[in-house]
Amino acid sequence: MRFRDRSDAGRRLALRLEKLRGQDVVVLGLPRGGVPVAAEVADALGAPLDVIVVRKVGVPFQHELAMGAVGEGGVLVVNQRVVGLAGVTPAELAEAERRERTELDSRVERFRGGRPRVPLAGRTAVLVDDGIATGSTARAACAVARALGAARIVLAVPVCARDTARQLGSDVDELICLETPRDFGAVGQFYVDFRATQDEEVVELLERAAHPAGPADDAPPVRDEEVGVTAGAVRLAGHLTVPPHARGLVVFAHGSGSSRHSPRNRYVAAVLQQAALATLLFDLLTPVEEVSRASVFDIELLAGRLTEVTAWVRTQPGWPTLPIGWFGASTGAGAALWAAAEPGADVAAVVSRGGRPDLAGARLADVRAPTLLIVGGRDDVVLQLNEEARQRLRCEKRLSVVPGATHLFEEPGTLEAAAALARDWFVAHGGAGPQPDG
Repeated sequence: MRFRDRSDAGRRLALRLEKLRGQDVVVLGLPRGGVPVAAEVADALGAPLDVIVVRKVGVPFQHELAMGAVGEGGVLVVNQRVVGLAGVTPAELAEAERRERTELDSRVERFRGGRPRVPLAGRTAVLVDDGIATGSTARAACAVARALGAARIVLAVPVCARDTARQLGSDVDELICLETPRDFGAVGQFYVDFRATQDEEVVELLERAAHPAGPADDAPPVRDEEVGVTAGAVRLAGHLTVPPHARGLVVFAHGSGSSRHSPRNRYVAAVLQQAALATLLFDLLTPVEEVSRASVFDIELLAGRLTEVTAWVRTQPGWPTLPIGWFGASTGAGAALWAAAEPGADVAAVVSRGGRPDLAGARLADVRAPTLLIVGGRDDVVLQLNEEARQRLRCEKRLSVVPGATHLFEEPGTLEAAAALARDWFVAHGGAGPQPDG
C-alpha cells in the first residue's frame, strides 16, 4: 500500500480507529511529520489534537544509545538498565537531561505558542506518526504519555517495520498499523508525496484544532456582560460571554452554596469559550432563597429555573437555532438532569461535574440528551452515586473519573482535566440534539 500524502494516510488510519469515536480520547501527533496524519485522525474521531514533544536522552559518550527520555511537565523516563551498563553517574544523567530539556522547551514553545497541553490524566492517548522505522522515538513518546497519566496508550501509524512492530507490542496497550512490510527501507518509500513537514504547518494545524471556528487568541468577545433573566416571579442575575463565531452556548447550573462567581465554573467557562462556545453563568436562586436549605435542594424548582433561562436564551439575537448545552455541578447537575428528562427539553448535551444525579431519581431514564458524568477518583460517595446513575440513564452516556480528584477538584491538574472533558463533550455533541434510547 502506498499513501498519496500524510493527509491521505491519516484518513485511512482513521477508518481503523473508528471504534474509538465517542470515547475519552486525545490524539497526539509526533512532530513534525506525524501531526498532519494525526490531524485527520482527530477530525474523524471528533477528538482533541495535540502534540507530544519528547527528547531522547543519550548516553554521554554514545548519544545514539538512549538511556531515557524527557517530556513536558518535568517528566523524565530513565532506563536504569542502560544507565547501569553504561556506568552513567547521576551528575552525567542530570547534565544530559538539562541539555535535552532546553531543546524540548524550545520546541514546545514553537509549536504551542504558550497554549497549555491537553490533559492526559485518565484518558486514552492515541499517538500518531507518519511511520516507524526503529521505534525509538515512538517508544519514548509512549513512556512519556503514560508518565503524564494516560490510562491507555494506543500507537497508530500507517506503516511500521515488521520487526519493530513486534518489539513495540510490550510498550503500548494497542498497536495499530495499516502496513507492516517485510522489505522496509524507509518510511518515505510508502508515500507518493513525502516532502518534509515544516514547523509552520504544525503550528497551523494545532491552531486550527484549538480554535475550530477560527477566532484569533486575542479576538474580543462579541458579548461579555452581566444580564438579568426573569424566571417566574423572580429576576436572576447572570453573566453572558459570547466569543466570536460561537458554535453553541452552555448554560451553567451551579451547586448549593455557589453562584455565577464560582471560580471553578468560571475557569471551565473560559476553557469552553476558547473552543468557540458561549457561556451563561447564572444564579439559580435569589440571595434570599440561597439561605433556605429547602430551596437549595428543591430540584424541581431549580430545574424549572434552568428551563426558563434556556427559553430566555432563545429570545436573544442569533440564538433561535444554535445548540444549547447544560453544565451542572453538585445539586445543579441534579437539576440539569431533571430538566433534561422533560419531553422536548431544549438541550443538546449535558455535563455533570461532581454532580448529584441521584437527585433526579426515576427521571434519569427519560433523559435523551447525551450525558457525561465527571467525578473525582477520590470522591467515593459521589462516585458510587454516579455509577448507579450511569446504569439508569438510557441515553448516550459516559462516566469519566479524574484520578486523584476530590469533590471540588482542588488538586493540581484535576480541574483542568475536568474542563477539557467537558469541552470535548460539548464540541462533539453540540449539534447532535436529543438522542434516541440507548
